[in-house]
Amino acid sequence: MQTMQLVAAVVMAMQQPVPPLPPLPGRFPILVAPPVDALMVASDGLMALQGLEGLAGLEGLEGMEGLAGLARLDGLDALDPEPPMVSQNAQDPTDSLWRAARQAFNRGDYTSAANLYGDVARRYPSAARAGDALYWGAFALYKNDDLDHARSLLVTQQRQYSKAATRRDAAALFARIQTALAKQGDEEAMRWVTAHAQQPAQPAEPAEPAQPAQPAQPAQPGTSRGCPGEDDEDDVRVAALNGLLQMDAGSALPILQKVLARRDGCSAGLRRKAVFIISQKRGSETENLLLDVAQHDPDSEVRQQAVFWLSQVPTDRAVGMLDSILRTTDDEELREKALFALSQQHSPRAGQILRGYAENANAPSDAREKAIFWLGQQHSAENAAFLRGLYGKLTDEDLKEKVIFSLSQMHDADNNRWLMDIALNERESTEMRKKALFWAGQTGGDLAQLSGLYDRMQNREMKEQLIFVYSQRHEPAAVDRLIQIAKTEQDKELRKKAIFWLGQSHDPRAAQILLEIINQ
Repeated sequence: MQTMQLVAAVVMAMQQPVPPLPPLPGRFPILVAPPVDALMVASDGLMALQGLEGLAGLEGLEGMEGLAGLARLDGLDALDPEPPMVSQNAQDPTDSLWRAARQAFNRGDYTSAANLYGDVARRYPSAARAGDALYWGAFALYKNDDLDHARSLLVTQQRQYSKAATRRDAAALFARIQTALAKQGDEEAMRWVTAHAQQPAQPAEPAEPAQPAQPAQPAQPGTSRGCPGEDDEDDVRVAALNGLLQMDAGSALPILQKVLARRDGCSAGLRRKAVFIISQKRGSETENLLLDVAQHDPDSEVRQQAVFWLSQVPTDRAVGMLDSILRTTDDEELREKALFALSQQHSPRAGQILRGYAENANAPSDAREKAIFWLGQQHSAENAAFLRGLYGKLTDEDLKEKVIFSLSQMHDADNNRWLMDIALNERESTEMRKKALFWAGQTGGDLAQLSGLYDRMQNREMKEQLIFVYSQRHEPAAVDRLIQIAKTEQDKELRKKAIFWLGQSHDPRAAQILLEIINQ
């Protein structure tokens, strides 16, 4: 009966494909897992993959998400949209031209695309798509660096098709084109960029008081009611400010300072974008402005952006501000941005602050996890020694798991030995031992040492984990170890697991062993 079960396991192992694991946070390489339910193999061994949850520390990079509105700035062409799809309509004479123009644009033939979109506007000036054709034609010309012609098409759209669906996008593209022309010395464009960078936002019209029929919905973070057209104006002004900063920082910085000094709700979006623009300029002015915003801006998202970009200001003042934020803020997201910013400073004081926070028992556990994660991303002997020492002081299993993960990311021989010590330490919980063993295998641990562990292990779960670890290594010795287990292991379930992984190895020796088992 046992032989028949093993034969069935062999056949299924040879036939069953291995589905990929679901994506894990951090966009790190994904391991391959077996069909657990089909063969009852790999069972709890895959639980070690939960160690990848430590990558949640990368959420500190979410500070970039608030910059989506900058997609129209110079240098961000990769974010450009595609021309919209069209449905075939025998009654619309522009369909064939529009479809051909879109295809040309998408394959990068911008000359043909510009000509075809131009034909739509010239031949069918009263068509619904005529105004939008001018925008896409200008976009294609911009891609081809035909800036003067592109600008003229957008001027035509503004004058003749003020209600075109692409008018907002056209305004942002016009600003980009003017900035590019200004850099080339075009005086008209330079005057336009300067004027629009200085242009103050229009105050919102006071609304008539009215009794709402139902409770008002709360405003979305970073937005305010009663700010009509603010986003449209922001897109243009931000592009102009960005261009002016690149051409004449001396003129742009005072304007940016005035923008950041505003405290009204309607300018919060503009201030967030201004923080990004100022962060691209190195100098004492940048430090002063970011520190002021991080301390005093009334909008939490604006403050978070400032703290995030302090990561690029390698000064003692910036580090001191980040330390103060960690010690005093109750804003979880602001705290995470501060931890990330400190991790990017690469100064002894910043590292000391992160280490102190990681071992602070009074700090929030999730924030300590982030600090441990970022320490692991700085591959220093000092951080490694600290984390190894911290592990023994911890009682929180999640924090201990993050230490294991962070040390595994340093790819250091001392850390690999430490991971093996944890895996062998029977005083540790089985879950921690399994995680240490998993990461030791994934980060280049000595295969000879890993192979020798199998016969020394008394814990069945640890043996299962070792079989999984062997299956993830590509050296011939790992297949040899699986073959030995498949042939000699007395525990039927462990043999079945080794057999399954041999079926996934695509090694000729494994295929031969599987056939031998079938023919027993």
